[in-house]
Amino acid sequence: MARPGILLVDKPGGITSHDVVARARRALDTRKIGHAGTLDPMATGLLVLGVEGATRLLTYIVGADKTYEATVLLGISTDSDDADGEETARADATTVAAVTDAAIAAGIADLSGEIDQVPSTVSAIKVHGRRAYDLARAGESVELKARRVTVSRFEVRAVRREAATIALDVVVDCSSGTYIRALARDLGAALGVGGHLTALRRTRIGAFDVAAAVSVDAIAETVLVKPATAAAAVVGALAVGAEESRDLRHGKRIDGGGRLTGERAAAIDPDGRLVGIVERRGTQLKSVMNMPEEVAG
Repeated sequence: MARPGILLVDKPGGITSHDVVARARRALDTRKIGHAGTLDPMATGLLVLGVEGATRLLTYIVGADKTYEATVLLGISTDSDDADGEETARADATTVAAVTDAAIAAGIADLSGEIDQVPSTVSAIKVHGRRAYDLARAGESVELKARRVTVSRFEVRAVRREAATIALDVVVDCSSGTYIRALARDLGAALGVGGHLTALRRTRIGAFDVAAAVSVDAIAETVLVKPATAAAAVVGALAVGAEESRDLRHGKRIDGGGRLTGERAAAIDPDGRLVGIVERRGTQLKSVMNMPEEVAG
């Protein structure tokens, strides 16, 4: 049986995130693998997978903020807001040429900070129990409500002007639930020329960076991030004694709420194993997620 842990994979383009999960299940010989957020087939970059009991940690990872590197192409709109869709409109060259760097900067500023964003119609959001992208591909009308997201950084790294398009290489730091395709669409709309995403790479999810990820071909030889290490990176660590560890594992509360500086922490036993995630309850601590007890080693 595979040992529990967190697996960081650098997804290549052209395959789905579920393809990566399937390959990980075969490579590690286990069915119990989950993910902390998927990527579109076109996109590359970081997938965070939980293996065996560490799937319980994904709840605390999935909502983390993220970093993306992307290319936005101004001048052409598509029905999916990315390069996998069909072209729906193309601005004339004169209109595109009139878009100044200052106008681009102003448009990006308007899409920074806390904004209300309408997700792409081909997103995975469920509408009456069905995925929006399934409805869109079936030709049904899809109307998604705007949702509040935070774009803490929307930075242009390079601008490449062609005869009738402008390509922007950007980096975006954002809250979970932000659609980079929608940023491309809305920037193009604000500039009056349309726009879509031609490249997307996720480089960070919370405390996890793509630099530490492995290729899909190297999954079988990968040493997983131990649950205690992963949990400490996500919520911080709190050392607990052997007796406290037993009590927490048995559902009991322990004294020492004052030891917790944040909202929650990873309780680590004297052997360096993850007991669970604890939260303060008055002057005491309670485990809100217990890990299956590991064998030392």
